[in-house]
Amino acid sequence: MNKAALLVRVSTHDQQHDRQLSELAEYATAKGLKVVETIIETVSGAKRNEERAGIQNLLKLAQTGKINKVLVHEVTRLGRNTSQVLATLEELHRYKVSVVVKSYNIETLNPDGSLNSMAQFLFTLLTDIGRMERETLITRVKSGIAEAKRKGKHVGRPKDSVKGREEMLKEYKGVVKYLKSDYSIRETAKLCDVGISTVQRIKKLIS
Repeated sequence: MNKAALLVRVSTHDQQHDRQLSELAEYATAKGLKVVETIIETVSGAKRNEERAGIQNLLKLAQTGKINKVLVHEVTRLGRNTSQVLATLEELHRYKVSVVVKSYNIETLNPDGSLNSMAQFLFTLLTDIGRMERETLITRVKSGIAEAKRKGKHVGRPKDSVKGREEMLKEYKGVVKYLKSDYSIRETAKLCDVGISTVQRIKKLIS
């Protein structure tokens, strides 16, 4: 029986990992995999591998032969830094450990242990797209904030105003995008130049 580790990552403590975990566990059962380790991280995917205890634990499991598969819900759970994700893959493959991405139903190694070239290509592509989207979003939001301030416009929710759900979501599209891109409440508030309470309210509206 194949021995697997489940890797679940969220960016902040206020985010939930339950859905990732339950879906991966169900997938492992359906595929006849024995789950020997469940790794749950609360850390930004932009962090380097050396700063992620979960990744270090995962690599140790691979090195000691305790696993031969890693299950993740989506590519970004391994990280949002392309070079770091590819370095993780290379290290895992060195020990013949394959990575399975449930959302795309792809696996990086073939049954005979050889590299699945198509899966490797998709992994690289998806990770790099995620990185570029993140960088573009940050640039656009910062540029928009700077332009608004230059024109003397108020950035953020007017004081003492009460808005409906749709109006709030429409006004704070940048906040919605950051939250859906796995940014923490504090990071989103800083990048969008709004209060933490505003971001928390938006988060409740979209949850």
